[in-house]
This record gives sequence, structure tokens and C-alpha cells, in this order.
Amino acid sequence: MDLKKLIRDIPDFPKKGIVFKDITTLLKNPSGLSEAANELCKCLGDRKITKVVGIESRGFILGGLLAQKLNAGFVPIRKPKNLPAEVISASYSLEYGTDAIEIHKDAIVKGDQVLLHDDLLATGGTMEAACNLIERLGGEVVQISFLIELDFLKGRDKLNKYDVCSLIHYDSE
Repeated sequence: MDLKKLIRDIPDFPKKGIVFKDITTLLKNPSGLSEAANELCKCLGDRKITKVVGIESRGFILGGLLAQKLNAGFVPIRKPKNLPAEVISASYSLEYGTDAIEIHKDAIVKGDQVLLHDDLLATGGTMEAACNLIERLGGEVVQISFLIELDFLKGRDKLNKYDVCSLIHYDSE
């Protein structure tokens, strides 16, 4: 199945000049959703994962499916002030501004084998900050996975010390 054909482009969202890769068209397709989850699991090979960490908000969708398939716990990384217990945070730059993310301090324990997942790799800032959070809590980032990678933004360069798996690649906007 060509998953790329299930992605819709939305021009000028969230601001002029950005071409948003809309995954909702893939998510509503049962075969596409299943194929994406299965392919992301295949990227891991036989490595054991104890926690899947999904980044708000679209990373929660496949992240939850991956956790279930891998018999692992699921941990959300959220934007500030959205988690109820004690958190640690990290700031980052993205292609159209700056932001921050947070994780519960007790979400990851020393030795956890972590799969980090988000829907899209653009500049890499969000995922770089997420890796920092996992490592500060004592977890080991076993792999980082994405449904989509915008190769032309070179976000993978910020993640070069990690194993990165992306299913769909775009070489240009």
C-alpha cells in the first residue's frame, strides 16, 4: 500500500508558505492505519520496548497503537500546563516559531527502553527536546519513529545519534 497517497496537503496552514501534511486522511482509512502501525513496528526488529512516548497531539494516535502492539506502556509528552502532576520541560525551535514540551517526572524510570513517536519530522527541534527529556529521566531512546519526514528541512541532522525510522518521505514542499 502506498501510504503517501493517503496524505492530504493543506497549503498555507498554519501560516502562509507552509504546506501542512494532513494525516487525518490516512487515519480514517482502516487499512492505511493498520499498515502504518505494522510498518513502524517492523522498524524496531526484535528490540524490546518498555515505553512508547508520543508527542502531542498527533503522536498520541499511532503512539498508542504502537504501545499496544509492543506490549509497552504509553507516555504522553504535552505542551506546557496540560499535565496534572509534577513535570520537567524543554524548549525548542520549530519551522515557524518556538515552543516547549513537558513530561511527568515519574513517567520514565531509569533503564526504560523508549520508542519516541511523532507524526512528522520537520526541523527536528521537538524530537530533540523530547529525547532530552527521556534521557534526563534515565530512559534510553532505542528508536525514534515518524509517519512522515520532510527531508528538505534536514531535521534528521539534529537526531543523528539516534536510530530514526520514517515511513513517508518528501524531498521538497
